Amino acid sequence: MSAPSALQQAVRSLEIPRTRLLAAVLASLATLGSAFALAAVAAYLVTRAWTMPPVLDLTVAVVMVRALGVARGVFRWLERMLTHDVALRGVVSLRTNLFTALAARTDDALTRLRRGDLLARLGDDAQELGDHVITSLVPALVSVVMAVAVLATFAPLSLTAAAAMLAALVLASVLAPLAAHRAARITEQAVLSTRAGVSTQSLEILDDAISLRLEGRLDDSLAQLQQRQSEHDSAIDRAAVPAAVASAAVPLTMILAVSGSLLAAGSLWASGGASAGQIGILLLLPLSSFEAASALPAAAAQHARSRAAAERLAELVGDQPAAPRLSVPASEQRSTAHLRAVGLTAGWTSEAPRVRALDLDLPPGARLAVVGASGSGKSTLLATLAGLLDPLAGRVELDGEDLAGLDPASVRAGVTMFAEDGHVFATTVRENLKVVRGDLGDEEIRAALAAVGLIDWVESLPRGLDTMLGPDGTTISGGERRRLLLARAVVREGPVLLLDEPTEHLDTAHGDALLGALLSPEDTSLVPASSTVVVVTHRIEAIPAGASILRIEDHR
Repeated sequence: MSAPSALQQAVRSLEIPRTRLLAAVLASLATLGSAFALAAVAAYLVTRAWTMPPVLDLTVAVVMVRALGVARGVFRWLERMLTHDVALRGVVSLRTNLFTALAARTDDALTRLRRGDLLARLGDDAQELGDHVITSLVPALVSVVMAVAVLATFAPLSLTAAAAMLAALVLASVLAPLAAHRAARITEQAVLSTRAGVSTQSLEILDDAISLRLEGRLDDSLAQLQQRQSEHDSAIDRAAVPAAVASAAVPLTMILAVSGSLLAAGSLWASGGASAGQIGILLLLPLSSFEAASALPAAAAQHARSRAAAERLAELVGDQPAAPRLSVPASEQRSTAHLRAVGLTAGWTSEAPRVRALDLDLPPGARLAVVGASGSGKSTLLATLAGLLDPLAGRVELDGEDLAGLDPASVRAGVTMFAEDGHVFATTVRENLKVVRGDLGDEEIRAALAAVGLIDWVESLPRGLDTMLGPDGTTISGGERRRLLLARAVVREGPVLLLDEPTEHLDTAHGDALLGALLSPEDTSLVPASSTVVVVTHRIEAIPAGASILRIEDHR
């Protein structure tokens, strides 16, 4: 048995109950069935009325028209509710499964993925799979049943009309979707890749607008964003042409069906083989027989987009499960650690390494300041030392073991990195510190906040430690946010702490004091003397005398 495709696996991850999907399909069938029956009864009523039939016959037909008109609206509402319920529930399940799978990844694929691209995949690509249910899966199932119903209606009236309708339905249901699918597959990669580029560039500008302006690179970044937006718009324009051709195919096939019915109706009328009502149905019903088929080109295009999205999500998740790695037993958790880099070359791509041939020895209690120009590779080095980014060459060792061979939990127990853009959660001040250690008491929390100079601010808050912070720290200033992230490092008390610009956005006096406390081995106000501390900083003049300094420029 062949392995399931990426789209099949993604659909399974939606975890759609068959009963809910069946209910959505039945509601859609009831909607289109009501519309089809309404057209048939209306055609009968229009052509039968001029023959002066009994009033009761017309009354029944009039009541049926009204009932079917109301039923169509009710079933349409029910269909929308059921299909969107299935799709939205499925997207929630898909994203839950995606996050679970991403959390289980042990390589650096996510670290190397640009944040805008990651956001596009988890957001837009996951939504494409939800649209797959609404726009592709349900309409495809409904069209098959409706095609059978249409042919079953025409066959008793005229085999000629039924044959013409069959040919038209084949063209509308097969050739038009194939053309749409082909067009979507050709343009999909270009459209979505340019969209990811726009998202990535936009996020980078929003995140680093101040730095970009100070460095004089903001105008260039905005120009690059405009170029990527133009490329995205051009890709959409190219996609519109074949999509229009596919959409026109269905109306053209309707001409074939109407022509066949017209020939059949003329023959039957001339020979007296059909009543006026039957002739009316043959002439007018083909116009209402393609509602299900008209959705198939869009369904085929959606299928192409969904398949491409599923392939990107499969690439994001990677192969599961990962190969087992060495782990440290709970009884042997590290209180100190020896971190070494041997012949280390680090970077996001092999074409542009940031650090080359670095040998670094950090025994327990070591203090190191990493300095260099913006974009030189300081944060890249920290991510590599933390095991979040695989080395391009060389290796990083923790107590003599290569990080690549250790279990991620063991690495995290030994090495902790506090990134420059660390997340501040939309919860209380207390919980924002307990996220690194669940056993923290209020006294330890207050001591850590006092050590970083944040206790006065916390005590001024309406509810103290119970004060709720906004999403991503939107209710605190940049300096307060940095101190809060630094307080996390203080309470972590890990064997190795890697800190990326911990004093950025602080006033000079307080920032320099904190930097001195972090880099002075004899100062234990922030971290124990046994902990290894590596700090990325721009404040070279604030580095304590005698502290080790690594200049990234020397290893480029």
